[in-house]
Order: sequence, then structure tokens, then C-alpha cells
Amino acid sequence: MNRLFGSGKPKAPAPTLGDVIGNAESRSELLEKKIGKLDQELVKFKDQMAKMRDGPGKNMVKQRALRVLKQKKTYEQQLMTLQAQTFNMEQVHYTQQSLADTQQTVGAMKAGLKTMKKDFKKIDISEVENMQDDIEDLLEMNEEIQESLARSYNAPEVDDADLEAEFEGLGDLTLDDNILDEAFAPSVPTHVPEAGAAVPAAAGPRKQPAGAVAVDEFGLPEAPS
Repeated sequence: MNRLFGSGKPKAPAPTLGDVIGNAESRSELLEKKIGKLDQELVKFKDQMAKMRDGPGKNMVKQRALRVLKQKKTYEQQLMTLQAQTFNMEQVHYTQQSLADTQQTVGAMKAGLKTMKKDFKKIDISEVENMQDDIEDLLEMNEEIQESLARSYNAPEVDDADLEAEFEGLGDLTLDDNILDEAFAPSVPTHVPEAGAAVPAAAGPRKQPAGAVAVDEFGLPEAPS
């Protein structure tokens, strides 16, 4: 049968709302171009009439300008109608897209809720509480162990009053040390020799008695040379 009569052509898919909106926008752009072109012609007619005297020639140009203006008004009316239709279709298209997005959102939320329920079944709240209690007990045991390890053995017991008295005596001890330092410090000569007076020569090294062992500056026997 297909060989005799041939098979029917597959039907083209129906245009979507987005396709219709695109066609309407293209028609609107075409009308806008036509209106712009008629505006240019009207400007030319107006300039031409301004340079002409009243008479049949000027009236003929005026009639042509009026026909162009009437055509422009028709295009403007068509453009307004087409723009209103495009606006309504865009509103419907926006609503369709919003509904599709809402369906996807609801489906994703349902899937997430199902997964959450499945995961929560794997968790026992009593096990979590027992784990927390065990951790707390272990921390307390660790603190007790640390305190036990830090315990002192045979540490002398000292009274706080004795410690305060000893602390107050630290200042006197420091003062006594300063006095001792001043007492054993080398004396500085205060007598200034007069001009021209002979300055005594520095004392040479002290002679050791016969048979004595030489010592160094620290009082230790010197190594034989």
C-alpha cells in the first residue's frame, strides 16, 4: 500500500510558545524599520514644502505626505497590537517556566527528604548519648590520672606565715650583698699628684722565695715551662 499510495509525511512538531514569541519580536522589528523609513520620507516632504510656493505643486506634495503619514499610522497601530500580544505571551511563557522550575524544586526536595529519612534510621540517639557519656567519663579519668602524677612526695610543709617572713627578708639580703660588694671593691686613689711631681712606678712582679712553687693568678701551680 505504501508503494502504491506512498506514506504520509511526518507532521512537523507544533511551534512552542517561545517560537511564537520569537516570530512576533521579528515582526515588531520589521515594523519599526518601516516606521523609521516613513519618518525619513515625511521629513523630506516637509523640507520640500517649506521651499515651495503655494500652488498645485505644493498641494500634490502635501497629498503624498498625507498618504505616507496614514501608512505610518497603520504600521504604528499594528506595532502596538503586536507588542501587546507579545507581552501577554511572555507572561504565559514566564508562568510556564516558573511552574516547571517549581516542579523540579519540589521533586528535588522530596528526594532529599527521602534520603534524610533513610540516613536518620542509621543513627540511634541513645548510642550518641552513651558515646558522649563515655567520652565525659574518660576525660574525668584522665584528669584524675594527671593529678595523681603531679602529686609531690615527702614535700616539706611550710607555713604561709614563714614564707611571707622569708619573702620580706629578701630585701635586707640584697642590701647586705651591696654593702659587701662596696667593702671588697678596689680602692680608687683620691690624691691627684701635682704637676711635675714624680709618679711612682708600678710594682713589678713579686719575687718568689727559693724552693717555692710558682702559682698562677688563680692560685694554682703553674705548669713547668
